[in-house]
Parts: sequence; structure tokens; C-alpha cells
Amino acid sequence: MVLVLTVALTWAVEGGARTARAEESRPSADRQLLFYNHSYGVLDRETADAIEHSDYLRDFADFQVRTTTGAGGQTWTGRYLMGRETYLELFGAGDLPGQDGTLGSTGMGLSTERAGDLATVTERLRDQGITHPVEFRQTRDFGDGVPVPWFDAVFTTDQYDAFGAWAMEYLPEYFADPRSNTEPAGHPGDVGRERYLSDDYRDHLMRDVTSVRLAVSARDLANTVPLLRAGGFVTRPVADGGIVARHGGTTIRFDAVPRDQVGLRQVDLSLNRPVEYRHEERIGRSALVVGPGTRAVWTFGAAE
Repeated sequence: MVLVLTVALTWAVEGGARTARAEESRPSADRQLLFYNHSYGVLDRETADAIEHSDYLRDFADFQVRTTTGAGGQTWTGRYLMGRETYLELFGAGDLPGQDGTLGSTGMGLSTERAGDLATVTERLRDQGITHPVEFRQTRDFGDGVPVPWFDAVFTTDQYDAFGAWAMEYLPEYFADPRSNTEPAGHPGDVGRERYLSDDYRDHLMRDVTSVRLAVSARDLANTVPLLRAGGFVTRPVADGGIVARHGGTTIRFDAVPRDQVGLRQVDLSLNRPVEYRHEERIGRSALVVGPGTRAVWTFGAAE
């Protein structure tokens, strides 16, 4: 789900969190607390419309076009490719309000697997000098006008150019609502991604998001590094001033670029079964290459 950052965030990050570290960055404690949940990208209208009406994607993935009502009556309509534990959320320019709906805007949610871990993430942020993390509760309205608590989230800042990342933890009230179509807990305190998502992915080829590449501004990258570290990710620098983050289930590559070059660049997907031949599907200004083997790669053009 997207969080409309211009509404959800209320405070700017302080102190030493404003610069990404030049050396390899180790998490502040050993246990992994956050895992890649989903990311979103705002695409050109031609590509977004082609995705929405693609027959191929409906066969390839558990594909949905859905309008959601969140906190404060916010609504958004996204195009979703749902996997076993991860998913991808895609918008067209103007689908989201304010700067979040600008071509090239992106976002990413990192979630806990165990109840209570978000509080630990928040404390780790404070240990890094972010003394007032932005905390937010998202709700969901299933159509009866009664908001259901959905998840709690924490951000490092409300000052961003075109990319925002948040940590999140699904709430017991959401799992308890039969309309959520979630699974029973696998163990005490289970608030995990696999429980949240349905098993409908099994009827399609796509299984999960294994890596994602995002082009973001230097400021947005600097504001994201503390959250990655608090969650247990290990980051290392790359040649262009960006970073690669690992240890959260999905590899995340950030390229540091000027504001007018930001956007979703590439998503790598695992498949439920191997395919023998390479298939390329052109979808608007994007290209989805499936196979051979158990991997697919979806590339997106630079924002124009």
C-alpha cells in the first residue's frame, strides 16, 4: 500500500542522519528486524495504462487494480503484482495527490515479522540521533465507513524530494477482520508478510520481488540510510554515490541522481517454476523479460 507522504509525515530529520556513510554500513544490532515488503513507482501515463490493461500481467502474476481508502479518507488506485511475501505497486502520473503523484516519485515499505519489533526499530533510530522519529497509524476502510487499524509506521523525515521509505508493522485488529482475507498466525506474534498476503500467487508464474533498483536524490538517500541500518540491513557504497542494501529478503539498489532523473528503474522477480524460453513483453515504455529459468526482469525508462 502507498503512504501519501505529504499527508502522513509531520517532522524533519535532525542531526547526523543527513549524510550516507561512505564506508560499508553495518546494522546497529545483529538481529534482522525489517524486511522488504513492497515498493511503488509513479510511471508515465502510457505505461501505467498499458499495465492496467495488460492481459499478459493478469496471467503472469496475481494482478489487481484496486482502490483503497486509508486514514483521513485518503484514496488511491494502484496496479498491484502480489507475491508470496512481497509485492509491487504502480501508479500513473497524477494518480496520487501532490508531489507524490509526480512522474518518477517512488516509495518503499519495510515491515516487521514479529509483533513489537517496530518499537525496537524506533529506538535504534533514536540511537542514531533521530530523536523524534515520525510515527503514523494507517487505517483501512473496507467500504462501510468504519476505519480498521491496518499498520503502524515510522519515518525518519517529512522533508523529501521524490522518494520516501517507512518501517511498518501490521496490527492485530487488521488480521482479526475477516474482510482482510489474511492467514492465521503461524506462531505467537506473527505479523509477517506471508501471513498478510494471500496464496493466490501459486496460480501464476510470479513468486516474489528479489531485487529492486531505484534512482533517488542524494537527500532522499541520506534520509533512508538510518532506517535501513535500524532494520538490520547491511549497506555498501557503489560507484555513482548510491548504495546496495542487503539482508532484508530483497536486494535494494539506490542510484543517487539529480532530481529530474529519479524513478523506478528495475525490478527482478522470482518465478514459481522454471520456463524454458526467454519471453519479452513490451508494456508501454517498459519491458518485462521472463526466463529462461526462474527469473524475470522488468525495466523502466528514465522519467521524462
